[in-house]
Amino acid sequence: MAAIVGVSGLDQAVRFKREQWPGLPERDYRIAQGFDAAAALIVDGVIVAAAAEERFSRRKQTGAFPVQALAYCLRQGGLSLMDLDEIAHCFDYASFADIFGLDATSARLYETVFSKDALIAQVHHYYPEFPAERVHPVFHHLSHAASAYYTSGWDECLVVVLDAMGEMHSGAIYHAQHGELKKLREIPASDSLGILYSLVTDHLGFDFNADEYKIMGLAPYGDPQRFDSIFRQAVECRPDGAVRIPILRLNRSRDERENYLKTREWLVRQLGPRREPSAEITQIHRDLAASLQACLERGILHICGHFSAATGLRNIALAGGVALNCSAIGKLMRTGRFHHVYVQPAAGDDGAALGAALHRASLRGPISNRRFPVPYLGPGPLASAIDSALQAFDGAINVTRFGGIDETCARAARLIQQGKVVAWYRGRMEFGPRALGNRSILADPSNPQMRDRINAMVKKREAFRPFAPAVSIEEVHRWFEVAPMTELPFMSATVEVRPQYRDMLPATTHVDGSARVQTVARHDNPEFHALLRAIGQVTEREIVLNTSFNVKGQPIVNTPHEAMETFLSTGIDHLFIENNLISRAQAHF
Repeated sequence: MAAIVGVSGLDQAVRFKREQWPGLPERDYRIAQGFDAAAALIVDGVIVAAAAEERFSRRKQTGAFPVQALAYCLRQGGLSLMDLDEIAHCFDYASFADIFGLDATSARLYETVFSKDALIAQVHHYYPEFPAERVHPVFHHLSHAASAYYTSGWDECLVVVLDAMGEMHSGAIYHAQHGELKKLREIPASDSLGILYSLVTDHLGFDFNADEYKIMGLAPYGDPQRFDSIFRQAVECRPDGAVRIPILRLNRSRDERENYLKTREWLVRQLGPRREPSAEITQIHRDLAASLQACLERGILHICGHFSAATGLRNIALAGGVALNCSAIGKLMRTGRFHHVYVQPAAGDDGAALGAALHRASLRGPISNRRFPVPYLGPGPLASAIDSALQAFDGAINVTRFGGIDETCARAARLIQQGKVVAWYRGRMEFGPRALGNRSILADPSNPQMRDRINAMVKKREAFRPFAPAVSIEEVHRWFEVAPMTELPFMSATVEVRPQYRDMLPATTHVDGSARVQTVARHDNPEFHALLRAIGQVTEREIVLNTSFNVKGQPIVNTPHEAMETFLSTGIDHLFIENNLISRAQAHF
């Protein structure tokens, strides 16, 4: 048996920055690497478990060493620490040590944060008995590429990795074939579409390396032509398939490079003053978001299209944080250049932990390369944990127990049809940033007030942000501009809502007529599929608004106790934990 755990995160990165650059605005400490710590377990080439550390520590996007996530993976696999053949980490800076040695600050950064010695020190802090020779760094973009290729189900494909930065690069393109990844091109960090997108996110008053998805949601409200000429000046699409971003090369000194000071000054000169986080969002901000999104889409289509043409490959697998931009992926799918587009659902750095383990496993033997099922790879609730949570809140809640899934779905469907907001918690937790039917908040998409209600009373977030529809795979073509039985199980791309149904689905149709669809098949999640079928029986639509079970600033709930706390602190009407319906004690229905 070969057992490998992959991990992500750089535990000391933000601490080092705070010590070296004290007194920065708090948001500037987001300009760092190594967030989204996670652990993933591979046994004999098969994915057994994976989870982000934030779900256990409750510190959103934490980069801390994923000790709790790793412990969960071992429990799920029935293994002890010493059963592991390797711990693989999704960064490998060794070949760049000389570059970091050019100035004293960078040298300290390398030694305390990026070096293999720093990684081993972190491992030994928690596991002093684990042999150092079993700890292996893996190049960041190779980790991302492995996470996409070895879960694609394809023997041969084009693999494109795009993110803000990994080691010294912001992306890489690979030709994957016969279980191997051949690198075709690397994109330097000085030409990073991800960093540019994050810097404009910061300019718009949102958090770097955290809130980029909000800009994607804001963009359809704006005019992409307003700042088009500026972004065409900022990002050059080169004939060799690369992009060049001269404004990222403006930073010369160590301080300028650390916080992109000169680039940010350029943005102010060209785009106007930065928006403060508490300030009103105006039409200028909407237009800027639209122009930025169009620029990103142009760059992604240029890179992917060029290397597809150069290799003749028409199946493409993507990973890296930029691949989580659903609007851009939707555009890529609709170009017609590709037969199939696959985005690894945990495309950010949590998924790089999975990729590091998959890469190291591939060196030991064959990987079971089949299309990633919906990644229910996290912990599921024990009956004792559910009973304990119900007992802890006794007196504040009413509990109705059902005999099976059919009764549970029938009651949940009726509540949703009546306009109630329902939390749905069952089975193993999803791996990746999106709730896909096991840690979800659900509601009727036909209710025109529902989006505003959930944004204000439940999610406590910006009103412009859209919600996704989950639909049975049997009905996806009825409501959306896709072929029958089109599989979109990960919420990885936007598609067009059929025009005649846009007014019927106001809570999940964005202002531009698009929706970030999740298809649900019986083989993906039989319980969630059964719920959609039950909803169809009372509404004649096998479709529901689906958003993650959390509030602003909180990771998705993990335990039954967290589910109860979040339910009682929000405007959610009812909570289902497995086959238990929980309502507030004063509720009547």
